[in-house]
Amino acid sequence: MAAPHILIIGSGSVGRRHAKNLAAEGCTISAVDPRGDRLRQISKELTVVGCFETIEQGLHVEAKTLTGVVIGSPTAYHVPQCRAALQANLPILLEKPVAPDLAAAEALVGLVANSKAPLLLGYTWRWWPPLAQVRKLLAINAIGAVRHVRFTMAAHLADWHPWERYQDFFMAHAEQGGGALLDESHWIDLALWFFGMPESVSARVEKISDLEISSDDNVDMLLAYPRGLRVSLHLDLYARPHERTIRFSGEKGTILWTASPNRVAVAHGAEGKWAETDYTCERNYMFVAVGREFLAVARGEAKPSCTIEDGARVLRVIEAARKSHASGTVVRL
Repeated sequence: MAAPHILIIGSGSVGRRHAKNLAAEGCTISAVDPRGDRLRQISKELTVVGCFETIEQGLHVEAKTLTGVVIGSPTAYHVPQCRAALQANLPILLEKPVAPDLAAAEALVGLVANSKAPLLLGYTWRWWPPLAQVRKLLAINAIGAVRHVRFTMAAHLADWHPWERYQDFFMAHAEQGGGALLDESHWIDLALWFFGMPESVSARVEKISDLEISSDDNVDMLLAYPRGLRVSLHLDLYARPHERTIRFSGEKGTILWTASPNRVAVAHGAEGKWAETDYTCERNYMFVAVGREFLAVARGEAKPSCTIEDGARVLRVIEAARKSHASGTVVRL
């Protein structure tokens, strides 16, 4: 049996990561990027059988041998690139978020529904073992009725890709789909993964730092759920040191997840004694895991666990956050 042949769309950081991981799984890799320097870089790091400037070129040359497509390009290009892959009837692993706005996301939902090719959406924190454990704890009511959850993602943009100027990174540009709200929608997805859709959204989506960017760098959002649950999210691109934490406050106790240290801690009662579980998994684990699921989906052995519909629900919350900021009101969903 021939090795799976995967076309990587976007040879920047996440595209190269997926390419390396899939090559380690025995896949043949081809790559697409309009930037020749990125194609040269990925070709230095692993064996690439074909390099192309556009997805149309890659699909035309490699169509008969391709097994699937990984789309890791800036968000603004996701929908047309997915359309091209779906027209070629190729399974897709799509990096989050789905699209720059809800209308584009819903258009892609329709394209996937009318295609025989599956799409797996890469909200990769769903594959992170500590967060999977947190979800299990919530499912068994480990801390009683959850009343408040606080998500914090704070990381200075200049530290993300130290090998390039942050001003050149797509995250710095609103027109390319950059910014805290869209790119860090991982945390919105996790809120929906844990608790489902909220009843209403209120938010501030702003550019408040001295960063030289046109995208938003500060998001503060409150999601209101029935049964007395409130979820707050703070996302920013300016903070140092970096922080990724989620704190779940229940009537019987608290769960605290931290990315650094890599830990889930649980406390019960007024004394606040913490039972801590440390994890040794490294960040690439989640990308390996989603890549393996993608190959299983492409073989027809599994259905996507994170779907295009999940991604559209995230965009519904993002759209509500934008409307809330613009109007200064609470937006009901």
